[in-house]
Amino acid sequence: MGLLDGKNGLVVGVANKKSIAWGIAQALHANGARLAFSSLETNIRRVRKLAPQVNSDLIIGCDVQRDEDIARMAEWLKDVFEGKLDILVHSIAYADLNDLGGEFLETSRAGWRLALDISAYSLVALARAVRPLMNKAGGGSIITLTFGDYKVVPGYNIMGVAKAALEVAMRYIAYDLGPENIRVNAIKAGPIPTLSAMAIENFDIALGTIEECSPLLRNVTLEDVGNTAVYLASDLSSAATGTAIHVDSGMNIMSPGAKAHRKLEDIS
Repeated sequence: MGLLDGKNGLVVGVANKKSIAWGIAQALHANGARLAFSSLETNIRRVRKLAPQVNSDLIIGCDVQRDEDIARMAEWLKDVFEGKLDILVHSIAYADLNDLGGEFLETSRAGWRLALDISAYSLVALARAVRPLMNKAGGGSIITLTFGDYKVVPGYNIMGVAKAALEVAMRYIAYDLGPENIRVNAIKAGPIPTLSAMAIENFDIALGTIEECSPLLRNVTLEDVGNTAVYLASDLSSAATGTAIHVDSGMNIMSPGAKAHRKLEDIS
């Protein structure tokens, strides 16, 4: 028996097989969840190629900047899952490339609005839309992904601000939905070489630093993040809400400028 047997989930944000959302989808499926996917129309073709690997053909186009798209998706979910949704995975982030790199002070007003709308407000809009479906299921779990929200990541710029807004929004949503047994949490994943992450300045240096300086002396994998998502989606986390779990090989506990003090081969 899987931890998620009998549970229905919606995964938002799969772009390709290297996406964190795809790693989470694979882990949820392996533990028994039945999954549906939403994607921008321009990306549906890629999602259609991946979805059969998790025994799903439930895919719908949705632009999270359009309230009518989100409402249409909620009605679709109501039909395909017989009115009940147990899990929502929100793995969406976007910013204009012109607002990444260089000085944060050069962020445009339009770029600010775009990044905050897609990366943060989308969680509010989606949570509101699936609330009735989770109520019908007797509760549920909403999971989002944050990174770089309270420390400066050079080049991440507006995305760091958007992720900070996302994490605070997660807590407010957790407060609103707690009485309905809907839990809302975030995973703070360490650097993972997704296609979008490679656009971040000095990303390869970040990967090397994790390997050399983190307590676990290794980088984070999609499987690591997926396993944490399974915990948050399952009844094992029944009293966990409004929290952000670090999945970063312990790098968050290290002080700035910490040097590697041991090598893996030196540990018996």
